[in-house]
Amino acid sequence: MSEPVKAAARSELADGGKKLIDVDGRAVALFRVNDDTFYAIDDVCTHDGGPLAEGELEGEQIECPRHGARFNVRTGKVVRFPAIEPVAVHEVELRGDDVYIHIRD
Repeated sequence: MSEPVKAAARSELADGGKKLIDVDGRAVALFRVNDDTFYAIDDVCTHDGGPLAEGELEGEQIECPRHGARFNVRTGKVVRFPAIEPVAVHEVELRGDDVYIHIRD
């Protein structure tokens, strides 16, 4: 796992908010759900490479805007086809008002 990277301030994302972050050339989507819980996943749909951060977030599920595949942002698991492979999940750490991401290789 990499050194943590500051991704955002908590105040940048409202509940249900999302943010696209570039971490050393890797696109990562950060989500805030359930008021003060944050999750981070790769911003690439495993079905066709679609940008997940551009999709609709409902609870813990993000929908790819291209073909409607859904993923759980907490676990990375596929919730709805056409995707069949999970998306990579990264550890999130909260430090005061700051949100950090640990990239898992």
